[in-house]
Amino acid sequence: MTSGPLTGIRVVDLSRVLGGPYCTQVLADYGADIIKIEPPQGDETRGWGPPFKDGLSAYFSGANRNKRSIGIDVGKPEGRTVVLKLLESADVLVHNFKSGTLEKWGLGYDQVLQALFPKLVLCHVTGFGADGPLGGHPGYDAVVQAMTGLMSINGDPGNGPVRMGTPVVDIGTGLIACNAILAALIERGRSGLGQKIEVPLYDCAISMLHPQAANALMSGKIPVATGNGHPNIVPYDMFETRTGKIYLAVGNNGQFAKLCAVLKRPDIAVDARFVDNAARIAHRRELGELLTQCLAELEAETLEHMLLNAGVPTGVVRNVSEALAHPHTIHRNMVVKMGNYSGTGIPALFGRTPGSIRSAPPSFGQDSRCILLESGYSEAQIAQMEEQAIVFGAGENETGQV
Repeated sequence: MTSGPLTGIRVVDLSRVLGGPYCTQVLADYGADIIKIEPPQGDETRGWGPPFKDGLSAYFSGANRNKRSIGIDVGKPEGRTVVLKLLESADVLVHNFKSGTLEKWGLGYDQVLQALFPKLVLCHVTGFGADGPLGGHPGYDAVVQAMTGLMSINGDPGNGPVRMGTPVVDIGTGLIACNAILAALIERGRSGLGQKIEVPLYDCAISMLHPQAANALMSGKIPVATGNGHPNIVPYDMFETRTGKIYLAVGNNGQFAKLCAVLKRPDIAVDARFVDNAARIAHRRELGELLTQCLAELEAETLEHMLLNAGVPTGVVRNVSEALAHPHTIHRNMVVKMGNYSGTGIPALFGRTPGSIRSAPPSFGQDSRCILLESGYSEAQIAQMEEQAIVFGAGENETGQV
């Protein structure tokens, strides 16, 4: 079987909740060996439910497949020693503790790790960064959405700020952290040295404010929520049909002409009020009313098919379950099953070295014994550390059952 592109890369993962775990799951899907170190009580998202299955919450399961779990009390000196032992064979360390936590445990990069492991790439996913007016404070996705203006541009204009339906800041930060780690590994190939990376949720959220940030910086005007409409493009909005809602994303004049042709209203395309995007923005309301009339008696699924075939970006508005069951989702292997585990697939397809889903999300500490044996600990040492509550799960087999 062909190996994934990151086969041979080992990541020690001290992160929990979502930003860090999402980053390391992407690395894992591409073949990296992820050793997930969990505190004595486990990653707190194990309890973020319902729903639960086989003792795991859906929230935890969605960001922790292809990983091995070991329970370690890193706050104890003996636990610190185990972490240092694991780092001897690691390429990357990921954590999302508050600034200063690793230093308190004697695992600071500048104080300890850089000298011991000069090739190590350390990625710190943090709320606001280590410095600045908000530096050092903890951050959660929804709070950062609120503070960075993301909520202010989401929702209908009259309904006030609205949280995004998915934790976009955590997920976006995880992807940015993943990109940064890969860039650091490429640079290490030239210099032979690792480095420290800081990836704050706050900074990532600011970087994700396109096009509203660009609009504000250029115009000086405060961006506002536009509901389902686009601030810079018309028609780019949701409309009602006879059988349900549909979304039109018409990005240029050619697509607009094709839309009008399919709707058998070519006259709209040559109307002076709608002749180009600037004119359509100026007459957004009038065009919206015309399109609403044209679409009202049509069927959403049929219209989607017709417009896509005509080259007009269009989609039926589906709920999550409908999207997961859609034939295209199934064809693209974007829903995967492994035993009792179900999850979303791997969206990037490699021609020679594809990623793979090799293992379901682990139960707490299910791989502790195996990882410790690989690291050179004897059975007697492992038993002693478990008795002293330094490591957890070492007395369980690979399925996490005693």
